[in-house]
Amino acid sequence: MKVDWTPLRQELSACRRGGLALPFWWRDDDAIAPTAALDRLADLSQSTGLAVHLAIIPAHAAPALAEYTKARRIIPLVHGWAHHDHSIPGEKKNEFLTDRPGLADDSARGLARMQQLFGLCLRPAFVPPWNRVKDTHLPVLAQQGYTILSTFGARKGHEAAPGLTQINTHIDPIWWKGTRDLVEPDMLVQSTVAHLRARRQRAEDAAEPFGLLTHHLVHTQAIWDFTSAFIHEMLSGGATPWTMETT
Repeated sequence: MKVDWTPLRQELSACRRGGLALPFWWRDDDAIAPTAALDRLADLSQSTGLAVHLAIIPAHAAPALAEYTKARRIIPLVHGWAHHDHSIPGEKKNEFLTDRPGLADDSARGLARMQQLFGLCLRPAFVPPWNRVKDTHLPVLAQQGYTILSTFGARKGHEAAPGLTQINTHIDPIWWKGTRDLVEPDMLVQSTVAHLRARRQRAEDAAEPFGLLTHHLVHTQAIWDFTSAFIHEMLSGGATPWTMETT
């Protein structure tokens, strides 16, 4: 895989010259149990020095993940409840966007289940499946004990609701609507550069940690290779590893 990293390197250099801090974090979704793919993810996290925040599906989470994540220094997050699509015809897939009975109960028991499994290691961050959540449910999440909401795209404000900080991801290397393999690398580089330039020009919130989103269970070799190289480029270009606090 050949990638022209020149535009990214130039933009990272511009950020450094401008004195712009670039906190960089990593979220990986859909975990339910220790697997060979999760081993590979953990190994990559260790080798790059960038902690991976693992969005785990509470309803299907294997108890073995508790010891696994602790031993491998993986940071657990709450990935909805069961990753079940409740959309109606004409809507995009979602678990927490379509209005339905039990919606609030599902986010509450998701947090309770994860607290039971992971204790103080858990970050009370809500990661809605498919990155979609009903706006009117955001204050409910804060009331239930969540302190962070993480979806996809540059955030509009520091808080999604009072007491609920928004910390999103910005780059996803998978072409979900096409081959489900790697997006054209030049497009990923261009997208990253556009985000960083917007942050530098104050069109996006530069205080928000810049997030990489992956899905280890469906990675091809090309996706693994790009992910590794991308993390290296970001960190060598001046980005600093960022992790969620426990509270």
